[in-house]
Amino acid sequence: MSPALLKMYVSFAGMAFMFLSLIILYFSRYKLKGFFKFITAFIAYFFMAAAGIIIFLVVFSGPTSG
Repeated sequence: MSPALLKMYVSFAGMAFMFLSLIILYFSRYKLKGFFKFITAFIAYFFMAAAGIIIFLVVFSGPTSG
């Protein structure tokens, strides 16, 4: 697998984390109550931070030759 293809798949994982954080935050804010609301919000913010780090690394790692 070429480095460019690997970077593409890693960026897809970052986008998937962003989408998961969006869905989980929606359920956390509008559908859940009590303890589960805080747990799901924490998980969602973790996914959002991980997605930000992944996208940051992919964008600033520079171009690949291949």
